[in-house]
Amino acid sequence: MKTLILGLGNPFLTDDGVGVKVANAIEEELNSESNEDITIEEASVGGLRLMEAMIGFDRVILIDALLARNGNKPGTIHRMTLDDLNAISPTQHSACAHDTTLATALEMGRRIGLALPNEIIIYAVEVENVMDFSEKPTQAVTRTIPLVVASVLEEIHPTQDIK
Repeated sequence: MKTLILGLGNPFLTDDGVGVKVANAIEEELNSESNEDITIEEASVGGLRLMEAMIGFDRVILIDALLARNGNKPGTIHRMTLDDLNAISPTQHSACAHDTTLATALEMGRRIGLALPNEIIIYAVEVENVMDFSEKPTQAVTRTIPLVVASVLEEIHPTQDIK
């Protein structure tokens, strides 16, 4: 299965870079493996440009920041589908004021016959600081990064049950 792992965010805006940091950590973990079907990238785009990055993949795993809400603590991890994303406010980079939402862009792309993934998995990490310039995330988000990395690695290499 041709898979794109896409870390979203700006690595110079404290917690906003969580997706990029997770993608970089996954790339380090997989460095010694032969992964012809796995592409790891980072981006700070939304809507149409994000949809275009997905063309030709069977599965996409997005990792992004989500501003803390509903009393959840920073560092809370959400594994979501595109439907889940549509039910809440978009993650930090799935929409843009000069663009369309990711869901709308994907719908449009499918209507015109683009080869878009059937499976889109989103790991959204609740964050607290996306405004201050820093390459280092807050402590709560820093502690979460290895957990998200492990979750994504499990997605791409599920543990086999031995009988």
